[in-house]
Amino acid sequence: MKILVTGGSGYIGSILVPELVKLKFQVTVLDNFMYKQSSLNHLCAFENFRIINGDIRDKILMKTTLAENDLVIPLAAIVGAPLCNKDPYSAQSINHDAIIEMIKSVSKDQLILMPTTNSAYGSGDKNNYCDENSPLNPISKYASDKVEIEKKLMEREKSISYRLATVFGMSPRMRIDLLVNDFTYRAFHDSALVVFEGHFKRNYIHIRDVVNSFIHAINNFEKMKGEIFNVGLSDANLSKIELCQEIKKHIPNFVFVEEKIKKDPDQRNYIVSNKKIEGTGFLPSYTLSDGIKELIKGYTMLKNQSFGNF
Repeated sequence: MKILVTGGSGYIGSILVPELVKLKFQVTVLDNFMYKQSSLNHLCAFENFRIINGDIRDKILMKTTLAENDLVIPLAAIVGAPLCNKDPYSAQSINHDAIIEMIKSVSKDQLILMPTTNSAYGSGDKNNYCDENSPLNPISKYASDKVEIEKKLMEREKSISYRLATVFGMSPRMRIDLLVNDFTYRAFHDSALVVFEGHFKRNYIHIRDVVNSFIHAINNFEKMKGEIFNVGLSDANLSKIELCQEIKKHIPNFVFVEEKIKKDPDQRNYIVSNKKIEGTGFLPSYTLSDGIKELIKGYTMLKNQSFGNF
């Protein structure tokens, strides 16, 4: 199978692409290397790895490249609400316009495996339980664009949408701004954290389990096609305070306090069901504790705030 991964040298792609190469797929990465990352250098010796330095907004390049592949995994994006707010033009042209164009350009026989986000569930009360049939209430442009893209995507038969939980874990193209990664970084380097609206809950998933879920979908595409799946840890629907308590188990001198005056700009608050994907035979292998221990190892080497989407 020939697989195109756009944005393949990013946070998730830097773990996914080596696994796909190891599994002997013919892998093409199309990336504009906007963060000057070199996370795929070690793959250049492999014949089944190809790299294109380009932009997914280049319609001619995308049409030509798409036509050469059987499956596309679109990871190229301006990720997260803060960065989208900082650069709304790029967010619109990359996250929305280029993806709509890509969906139009693929043939009916080509496969799309697309990560979206469970942040589309938005915010609710403390009992806000969500599955794939729950109403969507996106509260950021990033999430709103993902909702619209997902609707367009699911008009195709040979597509799968993964609503990813908040991802954590180390990657060659690191992102410290993700919540577990961020809180662990602050606990490790600063030993202290002020938490706003600590009762807000989210679901989490280790980056290597995200990769494993992609490989699971490739191997089970016929069974899973045309469907939407939440992808997260069922035992990790945690509030921010509960997350801090988990981190403190590994960093005992970590002190955290909740500030009740100021509001968090990110108002997401939900409990997510992952039973649907578990019913296909996929189960995560990495716990939240595994990820925190891994991050502590990584932060022994890293102290640089450039590793994030800021």
